[in-house]
Amino acid sequence: MKTTLDELAAFVAVVDTGSITAAAEQLSQTVSGVSRALSRLEEKLQTNLLRRTTRRLELTEEGGQFLERARAILHAVEDAEGTLAARRQQPAGRLRVNAATPFMLHVMVPLMAEFRALYPAIALELHSDETYIDLLEQRTDVAIRIGALGDSTLHARPLGSSRLRVLASPAYLKRHGRPRDPGSLAQHSLLGFTQPEILNHWPLRHAGGETLRIRPTVQAGSGETLRQLALQGHGLVCLADFMTREDRARGDLVQVLMRDTVDSRQPIHAVYYRNTALGARIACFLDFMQARMEGLL
Repeated sequence: MKTTLDELAAFVAVVDTGSITAAAEQLSQTVSGVSRALSRLEEKLQTNLLRRTTRRLELTEEGGQFLERARAILHAVEDAEGTLAARRQQPAGRLRVNAATPFMLHVMVPLMAEFRALYPAIALELHSDETYIDLLEQRTDVAIRIGALGDSTLHARPLGSSRLRVLASPAYLKRHGRPRDPGSLAQHSLLGFTQPEILNHWPLRHAGGETLRIRPTVQAGSGETLRQLALQGHGLVCLADFMTREDRARGDLVQVLMRDTVDSRQPIHAVYYRNTALGARIACFLDFMQARMEGLL
């Protein structure tokens, strides 16, 4: 008997969700149906793919090796379906996109109504993560990454860039005054990132160069958290324009140290794990985002 796509999908879903019950919910199937599919697959392969304990399911060594192949097969089928749909001018299939929370909220979400109207046959999954993810492990088609890219086997497509500025709320500046120069920042409350450390290097010209490494008074792992802290008057923050465009337009955040600020921009890329031609749904998403993003960055 040959392995079926349903059995592969059940196996991958169980691994990704961590349980047969959660996999059944994700696949819109019964728990018994998913359990039977998994058992059939192990019987056909004559090996145990998962080690069942009272608390969780763990991959066996054979299961880990088989998982990568199973994902590749399912991705290939999805791409084939998308390619055929593209020939009918209707890109279709599931599109899983990952981005940091601020980019998702301030850039992607405002554009999704138009994208869905243009491509109703694409089923979107939008995920937020503050750290770089493994696209294969997280079953992600496209990830939006902000900042310089390291060496990678991923393909990357530049989408634009966003300028960095040092900002504060009028309420904070009324209480503590404006910093006169980069050296006076030591007397202020500074809002910075827990990681990566490079985000705590602000684009300010001073005696030591054109970037200033700050020592944060308050740290957070998300730029959106830092934005909210700045809006509530907790201190000075350095954020990209795409996050604060509306805040600055309303006057809720104002730029400080303008004369000392270097024109520094964070590059924005879409990365995807593909060694072959792009699936139609991925290509149309990237084309759409690149065409619409300029006014939001």
